[in-house]
Amino acid sequence: MNTSFKVDGMMCPKCEARVKKALEAISGVESAIADRTTGTATVTGENLDLVALKAAVKEAGYQPEE
Repeated sequence: MNTSFKVDGMMCPKCEARVKKALEAISGVESAIADRTTGTATVTGENLDLVALKAAVKEAGYQPEE
C-alpha cells in the first residue's frame, strides 16, 4: 500500500531526513520518501494509519495537510 500527502515546511535535505525518519518509525511503514521540492511525503507499507503518519510529521515540526 502506498499513500502520499502534502507536507509544508521542508526547506532542506535535513528537513527531508527528519520527516523520513519520523515516518519510518511508525509501525507498518516499510519506506518513506520526503521531497521538499514537491512538498510531499510518500509512504509504503502495510496497514498504514494516515492519522498516525500525519501526527508523526507534525511532532517532527512540519505541517501535514489536513
